[in-house]
Amino acid sequence: MDFTRNAKAYHDYDILETIEAGIVLRGYEVKSIKSGRAQLKGAYVRIINGIPLLVGASLPPYQPGNVPAGYDEHADHKLLLSKNQISTLLGLQQAHGVTLIPLRLYANGGKVKLEIGVARGKKKYEKREAIKKKDVARARQRGMSED
Repeated sequence: MDFTRNAKAYHDYDILETIEAGIVLRGYEVKSIKSGRAQLKGAYVRIINGIPLLVGASLPPYQPGNVPAGYDEHADHKLLLSKNQISTLLGLQQAHGVTLIPLRLYANGGKVKLEIGVARGKKKYEKREAIKKKDVARARQRGMSED
């Protein structure tokens, strides 16, 4: 079950591979995510001192009155990955110049998971080509369904 998706990521980036990661959350953040209030637009993943962090995601409080003072909905969140996964991501990031983008928040076995995409940015002309292909496919589908 998907709680939120980063649809803009598929437009702006070529996703080379995906990785599942756990995310450290508080109870009111989990409730907020499950109610569909989280946003991944503009977020990214950084690895600082060997610790993967989700940066720039918006996790507003479930009930604003029950949140501790000083709560920041845009705070960085620690991601749970194995040492092998972290070293692989660091190697890819440094050698190939790729970006780590959060693609979706979803439930897996009752826990909230984050799908991270290893992505390479698209050029402007590549984005235009992708839009043209979608338009052609849509027109073809309409033509088929009208018969």
